[in-house]
Amino acid sequence: MKTYVFIDASNLFYGGEKSLGWKIDYNKLFKYLKEKYVATKILYFGGVETRDFKYDYQANETVPPDAVEKHLLTLLQNKHLNEADIVLIGRHLQRIRFYQRLDKFGYKLLLKPVKLYEQGDGTTRRKANCDVDMAFHLMKNLDDFDRVIILSGDGDFLPVLKHLREIGKEVIVLSRGPRTAKEIKQFAGSNFRDFEYLKYLLERG
Repeated sequence: MKTYVFIDASNLFYGGEKSLGWKIDYNKLFKYLKEKYVATKILYFGGVETRDFKYDYQANETVPPDAVEKHLLTLLQNKHLNEADIVLIGRHLQRIRFYQRLDKFGYKLLLKPVKLYEQGDGTTRRKANCDVDMAFHLMKNLDDFDRVIILSGDGDFLPVLKHLREIGKEVIVLSRGPRTAKEIKQFAGSNFRDFEYLKYLLERG
């Protein structure tokens, strides 16, 4: 049985590891998915701060971490940066290097630039919602897998998941119980797995 895994990082790990209460070892997670479900492909959907990196939406399906790292390092060479910008770019670099590690572990990265939106109160909101991207790739790859593992509790995926089941695909939802939509739990039934219970297997030492 050919198995693909789709990880919606912004949903599964919403609020960061602080809300989860423990740090995830992503190498252990990759190996767990390979060994437990014999996954042949593990796709990771997430957002990335690009700081005006010239990303070509038409030519690429994912932001290239190595190119963004080079761009950020070039920005840091600017002697006129203030301390706040230096700290912020440093945080963006940490995230990029996290994605580079995921790539080395074997994840297929599908990253999109974080977009900035001015709100009515004058504050700026950052957003990189990957729901549509993940739904698209679920449908694009449906002929390539017999079973799909979804690491997301987002109720917006329900129509796609129902369709996959209707055409004979096995669907397993591996998500955080308290953050999983009620309709997703009802849909998955006995095929729902609570990510919270994997702490003893996946926690970073």
